[in-house]
Amino acid sequence: MSFKTLAAALAAVAGLGLISPGAQAAYPDKPVTVVVPQAPGGTNDIVARIVSEKLAQELGQPFVVQNKPGAGGNIGTAQVAREAADGYTVLFTISSAQAINPAIYKDPGFDPVKDFAPVAAVGSVPNVLCVHPSFPAQSLKEFIALVKANPDKYQYASAGNGTLNHLLGAMLDEKGGLKLQHIPYRGVAPGMTDVLGGQVPIIFASLPSSIANIQSGKLRALGVSTRQRNPALPDVPAIGEQIPGYAGELWIAMYVPKNTPQAAVDALYQATQKALASDDIKKKFAELGVETLNDNPAQLAQRLDEDLKLWADIVKSSGAQIN
Repeated sequence: MSFKTLAAALAAVAGLGLISPGAQAAYPDKPVTVVVPQAPGGTNDIVARIVSEKLAQELGQPFVVQNKPGAGGNIGTAQVAREAADGYTVLFTISSAQAINPAIYKDPGFDPVKDFAPVAAVGSVPNVLCVHPSFPAQSLKEFIALVKANPDKYQYASAGNGTLNHLLGAMLDEKGGLKLQHIPYRGVAPGMTDVLGGQVPIIFASLPSSIANIQSGKLRALGVSTRQRNPALPDVPAIGEQIPGYAGELWIAMYVPKNTPQAAVDALYQATQKALASDDIKKKFAELGVETLNDNPAQLAQRLDEDLKLWADIVKSSGAQIN
């Protein structure tokens, strides 16, 4: 085919509207950066890597996970808020950073609603109300009765002021009429060490970080923080079964900078749904104690709105504040 013939053919195709000189390549056409605002090895990091591997398969481009921890998740989150709104930077975060930090920190460096567009909620991780085996209460009902009868006697450990496992204890006080003493640590690991050693009797710990100690008998699980029981601990009641209105979960979700093109948001959401439906992710989530969520962008926006209000009230009643 001569050059003139080829040029005429292309012009004819363009005239039919099948190609356009200004047409953009389908998203994504280059690697995508996935920012995890927590340290490597945590539940969010593990889930982000599992899902990102599947997204790469579904969308045909690498999804490269970068950990940007610091200030309870604020550093990495604020960084994504400042990135270009082109779909090539994704925030893979947890509710404690996105829904609690705006109430805890006077200036977290970002606005969870104005700075981000929701993509999808991918999973929910319950926290477990755990006690040392020597603790007198054998059940959630006995625990509530014992603590009510002995206000300010029993202590619970947390990863620090304003962390989720601190505020879950504060929620017990507010909604259950209990009075527990809060003992903040610099991270969950030292707090867990003291609970396992019997120095402090109570802790809220994520299911993935506590299930081995529960199964070995080093901890006794009394209740889960989610609205329903978790399949990994079917005999452990939801705390809300005994304390009406009690529910606080750690959810994991994906966001992009505000004003990211809708085509990119749609592609990410649809690929995420395919990933979550795969048998291998279902198996991995079950092993971690992660329950799959299938929130679309509108449902995730509603979830965040509800949690912002919930935790703002709990933070106010607890008096927790970080400058």
